[in-house]
Amino acid sequence: MTTRIGIDAGGTLTKIAYWDRENKMSFKSFLSSDFQGVREWIENKHSSSAICLTGGRAEQLKKFLLSKQDLPYMVEFDATMNGVMYQMKQEVISSSSAIIANIGTGTSIHIMHDKTHSRIAGSGIGGGTLLGLGMALTGLTNYKEMIALSKDGKRSTIDVLVSDIYKDNKLPITGSLTASNFGGVTLKPEQARSCADLLAGIQGIIGEVVATLCIQAAEAHGVKDIIYIGSTLEENSLLQEIIESYTILKNKNPIFLEKHGYSGAIGALLENN
Repeated sequence: MTTRIGIDAGGTLTKIAYWDRENKMSFKSFLSSDFQGVREWIENKHSSSAICLTGGRAEQLKKFLLSKQDLPYMVEFDATMNGVMYQMKQEVISSSSAIIANIGTGTSIHIMHDKTHSRIAGSGIGGGTLLGLGMALTGLTNYKEMIALSKDGKRSTIDVLVSDIYKDNKLPITGSLTASNFGGVTLKPEQARSCADLLAGIQGIIGEVVATLCIQAAEAHGVKDIIYIGSTLEENSLLQEIIESYTILKNKNPIFLEKHGYSGAIGALLENN
């Protein structure tokens, strides 16, 4: 029987970390539009468990957990950092100073020194961008379907590369870099584009913007490691590849934790022990 649960109620997904019967940390997620599903899961399987909440929609979730009104709450940034540090220890990742990018509905960027952290930047670019633009451009509404379909897309029909701009001229920077996200829609009007191409292009925007912000932050703070976490990376190998390749190109060290999106839930669970 599970005795403790940590829940991170985010804008897009609600992530849950809990101890199973073998005292092993386990994970589950729901769309944040399905708080009723969260309630039913708790009442059917974990009705006697102690719960700690974090995340921007924690108060909204409380209204669905009618029998658990006095639930403790942990500040989201603190919960996330606690979860990151726990995972680094479990995965034997050593880094005393790093930039941490939490890619959720939007993106929050932190600097970590030893066990201290502070938020230094952020962006509205994140999973909400993929869901919103994806719906607007393709008509699809299923977030996981968008991620899966984007893997088959070709960004070459969507973006303009530096090599496209300079063509036969001497390149001032690496030709494979993106000169304009979605600029190809205008400059290459004769090319056919699928929904998969459009979704891949959106992933390109998210990955390159987030990586660029993190690289600039790493330069400003004199650190090499950048730890990327967040629910938008869950089962999203294309986005991870985009971020990883761009970060390495700029001579920084990208680190991806195994449970990308569950850092906040893990932190809340550990606070609940």
